Amino acid sequence: MAAVAMPLFLHLFNLRQPQTVEFSSLAFVKELQESAVQRVRIKEWLLLALRMLAIACLVMAFAQPTLTGSLGGAVGTAPTTHVVVVDNSLSMAADGDGGSYFDQAVQHAQGVLDAVEEGDEVLLWPTARTEERRPAPIANADVARQALAELEPQAGGAPLAQALERAAQAASESDLPQTALYVASDFQASTLGDSLEAALPDDLPVQLLPVDTRRQSNVGIADVTVTSRIAEVGQPVQLEATLVNHGPDPLPDYVASVYLAGERVAQATTTLEPGLETTVSFTVTPQERGWLGGAVATEDDDFPADDRHHFTLHVPEERRVLRVRGEGQAPRYVDLALSSEMIADRIALRTTSIPEQDLASAELGQYDAVLLVGPRSLSSGEVEALARYVNRGGGLLLFPNAQARPDDYNALLGAVGAGSVRGFSGALGADRTVASFGRVDLAHPLFEGVFQQQRGDDEASVEQPDLHYTLNFRPSGQSGQSLIELSNGRPFLHEVRHGSGRLLLMAVAPTRAWSDLPVRGLFVPLLYRSVYYLSASTSVAGKQLVAGRPAELRVTGVAPAASLRLVGPEGLELRPEQRNLFGATLLILDTAPVTPGAYAVQDGATQVQRIAINSAPAESNLRSAPPATAAQTLQAATGASVQAVSEAGSTDLAEALRTRRAGVEIWNVFLALALGALLAEMGVARLWTPERASA
Repeated sequence: MAAVAMPLFLHLFNLRQPQTVEFSSLAFVKELQESAVQRVRIKEWLLLALRMLAIACLVMAFAQPTLTGSLGGAVGTAPTTHVVVVDNSLSMAADGDGGSYFDQAVQHAQGVLDAVEEGDEVLLWPTARTEERRPAPIANADVARQALAELEPQAGGAPLAQALERAAQAASESDLPQTALYVASDFQASTLGDSLEAALPDDLPVQLLPVDTRRQSNVGIADVTVTSRIAEVGQPVQLEATLVNHGPDPLPDYVASVYLAGERVAQATTTLEPGLETTVSFTVTPQERGWLGGAVATEDDDFPADDRHHFTLHVPEERRVLRVRGEGQAPRYVDLALSSEMIADRIALRTTSIPEQDLASAELGQYDAVLLVGPRSLSSGEVEALARYVNRGGGLLLFPNAQARPDDYNALLGAVGAGSVRGFSGALGADRTVASFGRVDLAHPLFEGVFQQQRGDDEASVEQPDLHYTLNFRPSGQSGQSLIELSNGRPFLHEVRHGSGRLLLMAVAPTRAWSDLPVRGLFVPLLYRSVYYLSASTSVAGKQLVAGRPAELRVTGVAPAASLRLVGPEGLELRPEQRNLFGATLLILDTAPVTPGAYAVQDGATQVQRIAINSAPAESNLRSAPPATAAQTLQAATGASVQAVSEAGSTDLAEALRTRRAGVEIWNVFLALALGALLAEMGVARLWTPERASA
């Protein structure tokens, strides 16, 4: 660039000051117009500028300058770690105008790998991963290509902002001076980010590689709930499924079906409006015991990957019941109702009977329900044990004893927040009826199938026993409700919810001295349903987990030293971390399996529980965010510089990325400017002659 000064030096060297000589006959020369002299000076300075510009442009052309690459960094050609985030979430299985979303994303990722140069590293990061080992940067692009070919869409994809953060953390293990992050995705609007903060380094550029998408017609299943609290062979069980129409058009007469143990057992028809949730109810009748796998299925649509939502239903092999005989009581009607002759093979009850004196030493945690049949007294230790048992999910049924002290009962009722006993009404063995049934909460799960509705009547027919002697109970708090209320306003059958369990309080003892209920047809089904209800407090429906999300699972009824594992579809097996709790084992899943289906919790060859794993409901909403909107959302969520690559849809993505990395060469521009300056200099020197001043 020092050569640029040469024309200026020559110009200044030629500026010699002329010697003034006076001629009387040339006096008119002094009258030359000043404007003519100025034109000459302009020409000289213009020629000087053109010559200096030509030399400067020639120098710049030989220096081969480039515009800075859009990937940033210290040096465009410095060794770079290329982080390629490939969205392989479930939504990528949809088809777009340019093929399936996932196939397009793989093509974009291949374009990035083709732009990798010697000395670079590659980190391939799928949003949904089956392996627990975190990917690390590698120096071999062919290895990344092989890993890319093995990917496929699956459930359990992390929100995109979270995936970017985790990929950036993994890329920080590289020692290379530059990092560039690429994202090939459909940019599903519902899964771009979540409430968790995700932070990326300020100097890490993020390049979005969008795929071609289109509006999809899809119905998703947001949730499936087992509403019944009692599940028994041959007994109806109620289910509810929440359907969402994510498509643009209403769907009249839409059919959803329920499969239980592999067979379709129910279906329902409804109308689905666009963008709205609709709850559909089903009634199924299990025909076998144990942990049953089921699914709610929708009709075929543009996105079959979410057409099934799995659930599990527990019909206990047996219900373990502890019957405590109160002192001075003769619970022969309870014994008869729960006897093997009465139950036969229809009801799976295993009953253990102990006297009241043995209650303090009983292991209550071994039983699903405890029946206190007229205890005369309850010690403080027994009260504490019973309250703890209910709080942890146990079921307790309390029949009163006429010889009991109200303070003992009040201690137990107070421990579970129920209320208090205020004495008794009537007389034992009397013929006079002190009260009758008033309001009965027939909608309560305990009464499903107990009372038959007469044809033409809005309400079911409830049998009315003769009550001679009743316990006066006054409820308190918000955790209880009267299932059967007497005509005098006091509860006959009252439920109290405490912790994870429940307590049922009966206002009469199961003897003829209190009422004729034990010999009425109502007594046996009411007792059975009460036992069913209390023993099913935590075991009717198995837990439902979201694929790929962290979860914890509490398992009861196993030995502390048991080694538990999850066994899923197609032989998939997982051994999660486990911790021993009081009366249970806690399984800790850093990430739940990504394959939807029913999973068995196995203790050796014994199945102790069954759970369902489903994709996140947000995966069913296939609406994609425009690239500009996706860039703004991810930039706000991560704090990084995010921009969409407009050439992502072209066939030469690799060349476009090389240009973005190295920049655009502009030496030819400077060469053209130099030639133009030289031509202009020649034209000015030959063609422009300043006007002469007239004498």
